[in-house]
Amino acid sequence: MTGLVPLLVVVWLMIGVVAAGQRHYFDSAPTNCASTGTIAVTIIAGPLNYFGVNPKIADCHVNVPQPSP
Repeated sequence: MTGLVPLLVVVWLMIGVVAAGQRHYFDSAPTNCASTGTIAVTIIAGPLNYFGVNPKIADCHVNVPQPSP
């Protein structure tokens, strides 16, 4: 039983990779954090992609503190 859970996780993620590939997310390198996030979320969503889930990351601005002058 303990070997079943990791196997299911691997299969789940592999289905997500296939879904991302079918959406041509791997045709070019991600250009920003939004495209990287979309790829990651698509992979994590796994089989849910085939039930109409279309995860997208619209924007991901990270406010990094700037050094004072």
